Amino acid sequence: MSRKLVAEFLGTLWLVLGGCGAAVLAAKFPEVGIGLVGVSLAFGLTVLTMAYAVGHVSGAHFNPAVTAGLVAAGRLRAGEALGYILSQLLGGIAGAAILYLIASGNEGFSTAAGFAANGYGAHSPGGYSMAAAFLAEFVMTFFFLLVILGITSSRAPAGFAPLAIGLCLTLIHLVSIPVTNTSVNPARSTGPALFVGDWALGQLWLFWLAPLAGAVVAGLVHSWLGAVDEVAEREAAARLAAREPGEPLAPATARPPR
Repeated sequence: MSRKLVAEFLGTLWLVLGGCGAAVLAAKFPEVGIGLVGVSLAFGLTVLTMAYAVGHVSGAHFNPAVTAGLVAAGRLRAGEALGYILSQLLGGIAGAAILYLIASGNEGFSTAAGFAANGYGAHSPGGYSMAAAFLAEFVMTFFFLLVILGITSSRAPAGFAPLAIGLCLTLIHLVSIPVTNTSVNPARSTGPALFVGDWALGQLWLFWLAPLAGAVVAGLVHSWLGAVDEVAEREAAARLAAREPGEPLAPATARPPR
């Protein structure tokens, strides 16, 4: 378990440092700024790279909403979720702290410029309302979890999950950066908000509530769409692996009616 928690810490740190770092340091850099598309790619690439690097250790959540969605879908025991979320939160704060130290090396730096914090109303990049921000975060997280749960299914092509998840996160940012600066991840929102303070902390509740709600609903929908069959398959595989040589196979359990 300790290895899983360290992997989640490092993955979330990299997500915040890479994604928010692209927004703070490179998005509007004179003459060679990477802009909205570049920042969207940066967030997607952080998840893609760390999912390949440590996904085999912890499952590569790097996001409390992903952890909550996996619990709702029956993919993770509730008892493990708290440790995952705490590690992700600490990783997000550490990533923001490293970014703050780097950015502070520029004399003109100030967190008053936003520090990639998420916001709505006057603090939305496009001036979107609280209701619009909540809906965007809920829906984007819902579909993010559907993609994650679907591509990590035992029936999905093996080896492509990090690529699909990274591209999905890139798409989400391309759509929703103008609305909220894109969260879909409470740990990503918390790190920068702690350094901005003031309005960012006051609006942080939305970037916990909306992603968590969207993720849990996605987990339940995924289960309803057929995850029961996947659970049965995994249990059968576990029984087969634990079977003593020569021991007869247990009869298959009938699938519950839909």
